[in-house]
Amino acid sequence: SAILLLRICICSQLSMPSINQLSKDAETIPVATNGEPFPWHKLRLPHLVIPLHYDLLVHPNLTSLDFTASEKIEILVREATQFIILHIKDIEIINATLHSEEDLRYRKPGTKLNVLSYPAHQQIALLAPDELIADMRYYVAINFQAKLADGFKGFYKSTYRTLGGETRIIAVTDFEPTQARAAFPCFDEPLFKANFTIKIRRESRHIALSNMPKVQTIELEGGLLEDHFETTVKMSTYLVAYIVCDFNSVSGTTSSGVKVSIYASPDKGSQTYYALDSSLKLLDFYENYFDISYPLPKLDLVAIPDFESGAMENWGLITYRETSLLFDPKTSSASDKMWVTKVIAHELAHQWFGNLVTMEWWNDIWLNEGFATYMELISINATYPELQFDDYFLNVCFEAIAKDALNSSRPISNPAETPTQIREMFDVVSYNKGACILNMLKDFLTEEKFREGIIHYLRKFSYRNAKNDDLWASLSNSCSEGDFMSGGFCYSNSKMRSNTLSVLEKNVEIKEMMSTWTLQKGIPLVVVNQEGHSLRLHQELFLNCSGNFPQTRYFWHIPLTYSMSSSNAIHRHILKSKTDTLELPEKTSWLKFNVDSNGYYIVHYEGLGWDHLITQLNQNHTLLRPKDRIGLIHDAFQLVSVGRLTLDKALDLIRYLPHETSSPALTEGLRHLELFYHMMDRRNISDVTENLKRYLLRYFKPVIDKQSWSDEGLTCDRLLRSTVLKLACDLNHPPCIRKAAELFSWWLESSGKLNIPTDVLKIVYSVGARTTEGWDYLLEQYGLSTSVAEKNKILYALSTSKHQEKLVKLIELGMEGKVIKTQDFASLLHAIARNPKGQQLAWNFVKENWTQLLKKFDLGSFAMRVIISGTTSHFSSKDELQEVKLFFESLKAQGLHLDVFQIVLETINNNIKWLERNLNTLRTWLLRQHRPSTL
Repeated sequence: SAILLLRICICSQLSMPSINQLSKDAETIPVATNGEPFPWHKLRLPHLVIPLHYDLLVHPNLTSLDFTASEKIEILVREATQFIILHIKDIEIINATLHSEEDLRYRKPGTKLNVLSYPAHQQIALLAPDELIADMRYYVAINFQAKLADGFKGFYKSTYRTLGGETRIIAVTDFEPTQARAAFPCFDEPLFKANFTIKIRRESRHIALSNMPKVQTIELEGGLLEDHFETTVKMSTYLVAYIVCDFNSVSGTTSSGVKVSIYASPDKGSQTYYALDSSLKLLDFYENYFDISYPLPKLDLVAIPDFESGAMENWGLITYRETSLLFDPKTSSASDKMWVTKVIAHELAHQWFGNLVTMEWWNDIWLNEGFATYMELISINATYPELQFDDYFLNVCFEAIAKDALNSSRPISNPAETPTQIREMFDVVSYNKGACILNMLKDFLTEEKFREGIIHYLRKFSYRNAKNDDLWASLSNSCSEGDFMSGGFCYSNSKMRSNTLSVLEKNVEIKEMMSTWTLQKGIPLVVVNQEGHSLRLHQELFLNCSGNFPQTRYFWHIPLTYSMSSSNAIHRHILKSKTDTLELPEKTSWLKFNVDSNGYYIVHYEGLGWDHLITQLNQNHTLLRPKDRIGLIHDAFQLVSVGRLTLDKALDLIRYLPHETSSPALTEGLRHLELFYHMMDRRNISDVTENLKRYLLRYFKPVIDKQSWSDEGLTCDRLLRSTVLKLACDLNHPPCIRKAAELFSWWLESSGKLNIPTDVLKIVYSVGARTTEGWDYLLEQYGLSTSVAEKNKILYALSTSKHQEKLVKLIELGMEGKVIKTQDFASLLHAIARNPKGQQLAWNFVKENWTQLLKKFDLGSFAMRVIISGTTSHFSSKDELQEVKLFFESLKAQGLHLDVFQIVLETINNNIKWLERNLNTLRTWLLRQHRPSTL
């Protein structure tokens, strides 16, 4: 926490707050930096005073890298008080004054406020000489100054290099979740919504952007310009944004008249057109889908050269990492297009979910992030069906399951108080699991009822804050009178006609059901045992960890779906107890639960259930839906990880894959085999590594040979092409290496001017990086390229080198932050750690340079979590586990603790258990595949 430098006399004659407003326990009364009692002891702000309007003037100096500012906050006193508590961080206050409405009316000078600082809670107290009267409005005027931050939060500086080699500086904000206080003193909690009128001073060579359109520019003495922006709608502090830069833009207008602009540094203007096209389409879609107009007159999307996360949804001024917004047709692959579209769809959804309706507190951040992630699926399916995002969305849920299966997981809605705890809430549980349970609920209610419910939610809580129960109430109330059944819950008539309710209890409440998904951690395992026409069902907590764990308190209301061999019908049942029994309407040779993988649960088939499914896949896999085949593969290997299914059974399940007609299903199967290969390679278990390599190259030879080195085909086929050819070259498949080396040589001879197909570009660069000449040339091109997609691919290729001295050079360049930007260092270190030649190197670097890393990245930041998990989570030996454990314990002894520590330790332990349980099985199974009789 920062120590504030106050230039204010602490006047002893000013009366202190009344004792009843201080903590009753004298021992807990905090002490301000000047030694006086601080009148508030909680991390959360009191509600004695609320903000109504901020008038903010900011003048950043991009030469001295600091800023001066002033603000006037209109406040409403709800209860009589003698103090006002604000958040503040790393800001120097020059003076603070209180004005009553009478003072302003008669132009009186106002009253100087005594300022106390309590950095531990990032708070200041403004003490008034007289008690503020309840139900009265006052105005707090503060002059302050600070440095532009060095990191990625608050009001910070960012740099980029022009084609001519000049380094230019811009100033940009990023406030979520608790960093608005580092830019201006404020009520920095989401519940304290207010209007903001912002003015920015700048030089004529720059432009200024903010949430709202500019209304006028005033010329000041000395050539400075002052831009005035329209007053914002009512919103939370974390959504305030302003930028001073010299960027160029392209613009378009939506069908409803909203001006949309894409901003980027001057040399990257040609990479902004796809973002403009997709933003216009998606904004039109959202306005129509929500039946609520986008409430601002403009929307700017800005590619920021230094940005920690993927993007930030500031209302009307969305900021992006360049790789999340810019698209270069010459170097951006199908995967890149998917990513850019996904991030734009996510941030535009936030303009309603998060901005228009905001969670009350950060414990429910999933109401923002889970919904925005879910809306990616709905919006992209509608606007870009050719991207086939439906299949991609399964990976969103699979990522959530991997985290949720750990004992160190947490509930979706989880207490969070400190800034570090709040930052840790921005994880796959809030984003991915939140999206997946919403998708499950949509499938249960039907798209029509779900949409009606969320429109009701958005309209009712517009410009306000909401919590979990408000969402469930809105979804329950979306029914028409005729739809209601006992218990106040509705189902659509179409569902009734399809026998959806034939086995459902009538008295089902959404809140009761969904609370089992948001208020407890974990994912359910549904165990199915078929005996003739009877199905015995059992649910339990699916937990990927060793040792005993109390399971009795875990159960969910699970909306089950299942299909059978005998018909195409989808059957439904709510499992609301630990065990249940169903009677099948007809005889069936196989059953598949969780149709299309819409449900957030794992299924295990006891008895001969898995054998029947394996037989069907081998005979005719197309009788099972494509997403059902993906779900079977995923669940099987998840069950292997906890010892509920043998590895050879799961491997038998994917024996049919060379005949698979669905690219996403084939990709899912290959993903698991590739994971096993890299685990064996990192552990240097050479016999298994070699046999697995032989198996992959022989058994999947038809799939490999089928791939073209082009950008042709559907998106799913293009994604498969990148996966298959990357794996083939990683396995040193001679035809793959020859083709990639040939393309790289042509590219080298053309001095980087040859256009290589984008879907294989990363593969070609990785093969080229195997030679010293190729590696050195790629590093040179990395510094020269203006394509962020290409730079990403080059950096990955450089990280695959087998020469440790080159990997050391990359780490040094990343720490220096000039050639390789600091924002890319975490992912670079992760990539190096995945390289068998770099795994120990990366881990040793983290241990030996921990202090320097903490100076670059906040402890709870996304980057630091990636660095910690990325350099350790692949370990799979007891010695490595002990080494990591001792390091984490040394950090805890220094008062440093993150949830990721426990996640990493659990992951390594699970890797160890997996090898102990499955290594010999894998070894034996592979030997069996190489016998002539099985080939």
